[in-house]
Amino acid sequence: MELLDILLSASFWAAAIRIASPLIFATIGELICERAGVLNLGIEGIMVAGAFAGWISVWAGLPLWGGVAVAMFVGMAFGLLHSVLSVPFGLSQHVVGVGITLLATSVTFYTYRVVLPEVSSPPKIEAFQPFEIPLLSEIPLVGPALFSQTPLTYAAFVAAALTAFVLFRTPLGLAVRAAGENPSAVAAQGLSVTAIRMGAVIVGSGLMAVGGAFLTMSAFDSFFFDMVGGRGWICIALVVFGAWRPGKALLGAILFAAFDALQIRVQQTGLGTVIPYQIFLMMPYVLSILALVLMSRSAQVPAALMVPFNKGTR
Repeated sequence: MELLDILLSASFWAAAIRIASPLIFATIGELICERAGVLNLGIEGIMVAGAFAGWISVWAGLPLWGGVAVAMFVGMAFGLLHSVLSVPFGLSQHVVGVGITLLATSVTFYTYRVVLPEVSSPPKIEAFQPFEIPLLSEIPLVGPALFSQTPLTYAAFVAAALTAFVLFRTPLGLAVRAAGENPSAVAAQGLSVTAIRMGAVIVGSGLMAVGGAFLTMSAFDSFFFDMVGGRGWICIALVVFGAWRPGKALLGAILFAAFDALQIRVQQTGLGTVIPYQIFLMMPYVLSILALVLMSRSAQVPAALMVPFNKGTR
């Protein structure tokens, strides 16, 4: 009965959408990279860098949307480095991605210590506040969950919808998908596979950084170490769960977030007193793995994912 009450409460679904928002940004970013044929394992570090860059920019005096722009720019800079090493140079995408994660994380922590050398606790900023959409926010259950969120949450859904439209309804999206499926056909049309893949990685990395910035500028109001907490790796799994399609990936992000929100609330029920809390912490990951196994069996991986392309070779 308690579980049913939780699942039917507007506050639960509002929390699930809020938790899902950074995952949506980062998952869509990773999906764009992989659709073009590049696996971006730098996502975790890029999210950390975006979280810090957005927060420190606002703390230094920029408006909130200016902080979002700075975070995206930082993410795109790391995406440029990743794309240069993995696309024209053809280095291992696994190694480059892990290296980007280590570099971005280390640079972030170093910059934090340089900018705030004597601060024991990070300063706070004035974060994005929830904005209720008139009329829609009054719809029972759905209104408080979907239409009483912060502007960055709305932006996450817009980014997912826009990505789906571009990928499947425009010539640019066709070129991106073809670069991940049959790059030779793209080159035969006179298009640059290198430029398409590099552009996809740069744009995707920018979205990943915005996902990190959500944590410091919307979910919380300050930056602290390990706040990303492995969300980047979860997003890589969500791309597979969504079968490399934005709509399904968005639903996967919401599903994982719902599991996460559920375990927090279940701990506060009677079960929380008799079951070790570690069980509840594992629950969203275990359930997500099960869902991933079931969904990924029918998923079709982009044929040229992680396959370097050299013009003139087969």
